[in-house]
Amino acid sequence: MNDRGLSLTPTDMLKGYLLANITDTDVRNRASKVWRERVTDFQEWGKEEDADAIKAWLRSQFSTKIRERKKGAKPEDFDLIGTEFHRWVRDQEDALGLKNSSDFARFIEKDFDFYARQYLRLRWAGWEIKEGLETVFYNAQNNFTLQYTVLLAPLQPDDQEKEILRKIRVVGAYLDILIARRIWNFRAINYSTMQYAMFLVMKEIRGLSASAAADVLTHRLNEEEEVFSTNDRFYLHGGNRRQIHRLLARMTDFLETGSGMASRFEEYVGGRGQKAYEVEHIWADHAEWHKDEFDHPSDFEDYRNRIGDLLLLPKSFNASYGDLPYGKKRKHYLKQNLLAQTLHEDAYQNNPGLKRFLKDSGLKFEPHGDFKKADLDKRSAFYLKLAERIWDPLRVQEAAR
Repeated sequence: MNDRGLSLTPTDMLKGYLLANITDTDVRNRASKVWRERVTDFQEWGKEEDADAIKAWLRSQFSTKIRERKKGAKPEDFDLIGTEFHRWVRDQEDALGLKNSSDFARFIEKDFDFYARQYLRLRWAGWEIKEGLETVFYNAQNNFTLQYTVLLAPLQPDDQEKEILRKIRVVGAYLDILIARRIWNFRAINYSTMQYAMFLVMKEIRGLSASAAADVLTHRLNEEEEVFSTNDRFYLHGGNRRQIHRLLARMTDFLETGSGMASRFEEYVGGRGQKAYEVEHIWADHAEWHKDEFDHPSDFEDYRNRIGDLLLLPKSFNASYGDLPYGKKRKHYLKQNLLAQTLHEDAYQNNPGLKRFLKDSGLKFEPHGDFKKADLDKRSAFYLKLAERIWDPLRVQEAAR
């Protein structure tokens, strides 16, 4: 590569270092083949994917410290792996158990190969819904890239396939609940905000069984101060439309699949040729229609953006009916998704699956002949209860079974 004027990447340098320490030629060639195949798999995802995968692996299994959150703090394991993992591995030979040729071979043929395959499995699960690994897709929809490192943390090369899947489901469910709660409470979920907290989670669940990890993560969720009920005025604002879109997609899908319908979540979140759905208001943008309840247009606008006034509907619906009074467009909701249909009484009469779901779940959706301020409040309360059911911490324990 150098002869052709190409710079060696950290992945290339790590490979060279590891292979140079394998003295048996046949073993070295075999390890080189494993490395080459996995890196080729990574690069099908993107030019930097091999580095991202190696960072996720090393951080998930070996990092013990992270830079303190204060000015002038020095970089630690987690940070150094992120910037120069090839040097970090060389400096950590003893800690990594790399003492002789067989250790270096094992590091590639067993450890690297195992975590590379699991990382690729997770990337696929984040790209399209895989049965049993749905939460990985949900977290990826929120662009939560930190999940891959945390998901790898409890995995061990000697784990059986069933245990691997249980562990992924446990951690995926925890992250899904944590992310939804943070969004509901207007908290950031970006990389820089969540990095330190996820490092602590990763360390705590490293190498644990699925059931032990479930206990740790359930305890963490139960200790959280901010849950759905701490914000009963969740609303749409300029920066969270996409997040609310995904929350509404989950709510709609949960209600529909619970009522015996096929999942349409991927359709609702859009992409890859799917019909375009948008966050739409039940109240048309006419403050003058609501002067009996709001003294000022800004008060009306604030209320109109609350979660109970929102639905996920095709873009074409709003173009045709969005500007109509509630009484005139209510019947048209019956042709849309089930969450929209629940505004009309016919949805309950003609859908035994819905009635059974509401009875079994204890959720109390109800139709609204009119949609005044009190109706919006009631609908918001229903949405909150629905969110609590979808993102119930009990799901973490259920995932371990």
